[in-house]
Amino acid sequence: MIIKDFYTAFQHKDSDAMQACYAPDARFADPVFPGLNYEETCAMWAMLVSAGKDLELNFSDVHLQGNSASANWQATYTFSATGRKIINNIRANFELRDGKIYRHKDQFNFYRWAQQAFGATGYLIGWTPFFQKKVQTSARRSLEKYMAR
Repeated sequence: MIIKDFYTAFQHKDSDAMQACYAPDARFADPVFPGLNYEETCAMWAMLVSAGKDLELNFSDVHLQGNSASANWQATYTFSATGRKIINNIRANFELRDGKIYRHKDQFNFYRWAQQAFGATGYLIGWTPFFQKKVQTSARRSLEKYMAR
């Protein structure tokens, strides 16, 4: 099943195999990267697996019903910007087309993530739309720099 293939590739930090799971017009969204096209999505995963030297990933509860799929996954890693350890629990929802991922949306508690990633700052202002937008802007900038290489 394509979802298991995707997460197994993710566990092996194989961004090429992850990319092969997506339809060429796929879209991705999560609280940090709210709207990525296919090229940006593929670059994001490549950037994250190359930066995630200590990344550990587990996935479970993979369900497929028609053209919809879902899974739970947990990423444990060191956030490079602050050196802080992150344990992020994510719920993924997928729309499939022709055996490929067409739409992929990851959901997680941004405030909980921000507390882990930024410590006291995340605790104090991590819940605000301003802070989330700042993180999104920084993440977008990092992705654009990665893609320009």
